[in-house]
Amino acid sequence: MGISRYLFTRGEVEPFPAKLLYITYSKYEHDWYSLPHTHPFTELCYILRGKGAYLFEGRPFPVQKDDFIIVNPNVSHTETSDRNIPLEYIILGVEGLNFSFRQNREHVIFNCKEDHVDFSFLMNTLLSEMEEKKPNYERICQNLLEVLIVRLTRRRASLTFEAVPTVQSSQECLKLKQYIDANYNQNITLDTLAKISHLNKYYLVHTFTKRFGDSPMNYLCSVRIQASKELLASTNHSITEVAQCSGFSSQSYFAQCFQKHCGMTASAYRKSCREPKGK
Repeated sequence: MGISRYLFTRGEVEPFPAKLLYITYSKYEHDWYSLPHTHPFTELCYILRGKGAYLFEGRPFPVQKDDFIIVNPNVSHTETSDRNIPLEYIILGVEGLNFSFRQNREHVIFNCKEDHVDFSFLMNTLLSEMEEKKPNYERICQNLLEVLIVRLTRRRASLTFEAVPTVQSSQECLKLKQYIDANYNQNITLDTLAKISHLNKYYLVHTFTKRFGDSPMNYLCSVRIQASKELLASTNHSITEVAQCSGFSSQSYFAQCFQKHCGMTASAYRKSCREPKGK
């Protein structure tokens, strides 16, 4: 019988700086209007299947199955999907970690098809642990995050990371902002946000406004207006349908808000988007 024994050298191991904030799973089903956004933490995205693009500062970069995308804090980005080969992916929000890339970039996209089994296992296990929330799931998720990042740095010789102080904000306000971004087309009221955050709604308005420079309901209206502009420019939906898809309670209220934010009617905006350039 052959036996191989490997002794573990107990050197000092630095405390791992990153903290897992959230995990999301997304699948494009022709009802998704993604908007450019930033956040004060790093995001790690793994494409499970499909094709599409990541937009950084308005510039598109194609992505496909087994691509891994790392986005440093405060970088404007969004995702778009191929309508015929829909994107499906998992995203991790990670606080306290900033990656260093070549050419002073703030994001990187690379394919890890060769390591599909490992990365698929790590990301899907993280997702299932967060969904099921069995005892000590937090410890498992944090340890899996550490394994994932070490594996990433092994996979990419040019990829290094360092602990940096991220812009801190109240977790309650950050959670509300993420909720609004994801659910702007739903019926959201101040009472809804107060219930989600477990905050007094007057205190909620004060802290949200202090952190993001606008009240939660004004921010919600801005997100809805941006979504409506995307629909007006890219679809043939009627004005009423655009208002409904964007989350406005009525066409008249939508018309009032659009005029206020854009200085023109929705119909005029659609016409301006479709006029030939130079006309």
